[in-house]
Amino acid sequence: MKGLLLALACIVVLSGCAAVLPQGAFYTEARLPVAAASGDVTYTKIGTSQASSILGLVATGDASIEAAIANGGIKKIKFVDYQAKNILGVFGEYTTTVYGD
Repeated sequence: MKGLLLALACIVVLSGCAAVLPQGAFYTEARLPVAAASGDVTYTKIGTSQASSILGLVATGDASIEAAIANGGIKKIKFVDYQAKNILGVFGEYTTTVYGD
């Protein structure tokens, strides 16, 4: 039994190493850049799109940049951010935010 618990602990500790995006084993809430235009970064409009997942088994929604542009009525993109929130793999929420004019 101790061996099984030790192996499980090692898997949990080592599974988060060298991830492309920051990801916590128990809880994740991170906001990251996706893209930015060069030059002026002032903006007048913000559009968001969102997708969610439950138990890592069912995922729904449209978190695309295209949906965020449509939701914000944006014609010219200035920059894009991505936000991920996940609690124990039970519930996940993923949001794309587009800033522009």
